[in-house]
Formats: sequence, C-alpha cells, structure tokens
Amino acid sequence: MRTAIDDSLRSRRRTIETAALVSRSIGLIYTIVYVAGVGSWAPPHISSGMQVVCWLGIAAMSTANVLAWFGRRRPQSRWYSPFSAVQIALDTLTIVAFVVVSTRETSQATWPLLGLTITIAAIRHRLLGAVLVYLVTTVAFAVMAPESARHDIAFVAGIDLMLAVITGTQSTAFSRQLLTLQETRQALHHQAHHDALTGLPNRSQLAEYAASRSGQPMAVLLLDLNGFKQVNDHHGHAAGDQLLHEVGVRLRGALGAGGLADDLSDDGRGDLAGRLGGDEFLVLLPDADADRAAQVAGRIREAIRRPIRIAGDREVTVGVSIGVALRPAGADTTLDTLTAEADGEMYQEKRARNLAA
Repeated sequence: MRTAIDDSLRSRRRTIETAALVSRSIGLIYTIVYVAGVGSWAPPHISSGMQVVCWLGIAAMSTANVLAWFGRRRPQSRWYSPFSAVQIALDTLTIVAFVVVSTRETSQATWPLLGLTITIAAIRHRLLGAVLVYLVTTVAFAVMAPESARHDIAFVAGIDLMLAVITGTQSTAFSRQLLTLQETRQALHHQAHHDALTGLPNRSQLAEYAASRSGQPMAVLLLDLNGFKQVNDHHGHAAGDQLLHEVGVRLRGALGAGGLADDLSDDGRGDLAGRLGGDEFLVLLPDADADRAAQVAGRIREAIRRPIRIAGDREVTVGVSIGVALRPAGADTTLDTLTAEADGEMYQEKRARNLAA
C-alpha cells in the first residue's frame, strides 16, 4: 500500500533532520567548550546562572537530536510533525535563554542567534512557524533583556522580522512547489497504470501485480462483453463508453470494493479487476481455487446482466463470456500464459452461446 508521503518529501525530511543533527551537534560542542571556559572567546569565569543555562541547553539539544534521529529514520511517521515542533521549541528555549543570560552578564552581542531559531522554524513549518518563533523570541528578548540592551530591541525586532518574512515565504513557496510536484507525479502515475475510460488498472498494472504474486496460487478471469458491438452500432460510441464505464463500476462492486483505490488491491483479499482494451477485462484472484473463481464469475455475470442506463433514459442489456485459468501454488506460469488459457475457455463459452442462439 502506498505511504502517505512520496519519495521526494521523504528525502526532504531526511535532509532537514540530517542538517539538524549536524548543526545541533556543532552547537553542543561549542556549548561544552564555552561552559568549560576553553578558548579566547569564552569568559574566564562563568556565573552559576550561565552554567545552568549551558547545561540545560546541552540537555535540550541532546533531546532534540534524539527526536531528529527518529525523524530521519521514520520520516513517514505520524509523529514526525509533532516531534519537529518539539525540536523547534527546544531550540528556541535554548537559544533565547542563552542570549538573555549572556546579554545580562557579558558584553558579547549574542542576539543574532535569535535569527537562527527563526530560520529553523521557517524550514520546518514555513511562514507560520517563522512568524510564531519571531514573536516568541522578540517578546522574550524585550521582556528579559537588561536595561542596557533596551536600545537594541527595535533594531533586533526589525532585523528578525525581515528574516522571518524572507525565510518563511521562501519555505512556503518551496513547500507549495513540492506539493504541486507530488500531485503531478501522482496524477502521472495514475495515468500510467489506469485505464482512462473506466478508471480500472490497465494492462501494465495488471502485469506488475501478477509479477508481485509470482509462485503463488492465482485464478485469472478473462471477460468479453456480449452485445457490446450492437450498442456501439445502434447508440453510438459515446453510449458504448458509458457502458464500459458502468461495467468497470460493477466489476469493482462484484469484487467487494467500495470505490477506486490507488493501491494495487481492490479489496482486502487483493483481488484486482482491470481493462485490457475494447470490451475485454481481466480479473486477478490471488490465492483462489476453482470454487472461489466460479463464485466470483457468478457475481460478475449477475452484476453485468442488469440493465445499464445510457444517454437519456435509454437502457441496454449486455452479457459477458468468462474464461477461467488457474495457477497452483509453486507454479511459475506467467500472466500471459494464464490469459491465453482463459482466452481459450472464454472462446469456447462464447462459441457455445452463439451455437445455442
């Protein structure tokens, strides 16, 4: 069954989490070096408040890295978005605490780090995320910054607002482009594997599905409509197209499917109905024996012989000839061979019907 996200989105999420792991690990190293007082840029004496902030930051970054590792391993998980939001919260808390305390206790200008949280939020949650984090960081800096830094608040707020708008809108535009590409890709995939008239799987998808069941028991039903040519001749090709579409709907119903699925299976058992072309259809019944194939064939005959409404209030009735071929477990019989066998059986049934008529 197809997952909720496609390969392109899965790859993007893994890239985001990889970047988060690497950049946050760099932050961890710098924080450890800072709290240890190593290097000329670290103060010789670190206050107890700064030590608490640094160690809490180390814990928060380590926790966020665990979530990033999970997100990289399971980008399709339903927990991905919540864990991503938690990472943003942890990163924001860490950086805001560090900037506020360092501004209070040192002369270093650490406020540019606030822009880092905004950029991270933009990458993960687009414009909305960037704006929310901008508001949080700006309010926090304005409320908790020392009196000596009050004159910088307007400047910091303006710079960070521009950063939020630029990164947020670009990330939103990229996400929309990615969504459009996903939809286009899904549409092309559907077109390549489904019959445009009936919406049923086409020959290519039938072959792909049969190949995935190689060596397993399977029944193949080949269907050919009786009376379809007369409908085309008397009512026109548009009516014939309507009839074929309705036959596709009834085939899915006969297999127990409530509607058209995007995956290869039309029901819980894995039965699949497809159109070969013209008025020929093929039904694949994995793990089916002769009795079950006969039961399904009976349901199909009953479904198709019911009157079909075409253009206007006109109704037509068609029948169906069905040939059945069986593959036992362990056999390597191909779909082409099974279809040929079913075609022979179907021809015999159609010939007997014509003789009887």
